[in-house]
Amino acid sequence: MKLLQYVFGYAVVRLGDVATKIYRGSGITREQVTTDGISCVRYGEIYTTYGVWFDKCKSHTQISEMANPKYFEHGDILFAITGESVEDIAKSTAYVGNDKCLAGGDIVVLKHNQNPKYLAYALSTHDAQKQKSKGKIKSKVVHSSVPAISEITIPLPSLSEQERIVKILDRFDSLCNDISSGLPAEIEARKKQYEYYRDKLLSFPHCS
Repeated sequence: MKLLQYVFGYAVVRLGDVATKIYRGSGITREQVTTDGISCVRYGEIYTTYGVWFDKCKSHTQISEMANPKYFEHGDILFAITGESVEDIAKSTAYVGNDKCLAGGDIVVLKHNQNPKYLAYALSTHDAQKQKSKGKIKSKVVHSSVPAISEITIPLPSLSEQERIVKILDRFDSLCNDISSGLPAEIEARKKQYEYYRDKLLSFPHCS
């Protein structure tokens, strides 16, 4: 794995160097979504349905309908590489369930040997999103790509340190969800507090 630099003792690496495999999914149309069959994710659901990580798929399809199925499994990171907003393009989520699922078109699947939740949290920071949005032009539809995803840099501590950070952020995430039925101002304040500590733990200067 190629290290770009060290910041505060953490190696900074390209996702392309973290990946053991990175590839695009294969199109699943709305008409091909069913109530049963193999679990699947369509790219729009990454924006609307899934958070930093998820363990169950909302949608299903029939494998017999797929001419060129592309799978993802436990620990894989999914990126939505088509969207309507420069600010949100390439939103990502980690799959931590146990089923073998299908990735729809306009999704990039990243396989790796790291802590999946750590990567998901690192890729949800403001710093990572700035990298995802870099060079994108505001228009009706915004696109990213495998090469663009591969160039994103993140801090990568040891696996034990990744686990420690994940435990901290999982606790913050639980606190945010616990007050989701509270006053809007309280929810917003807790969300900002969570984002501040997440970025403090995970955002470091990156190499351009």
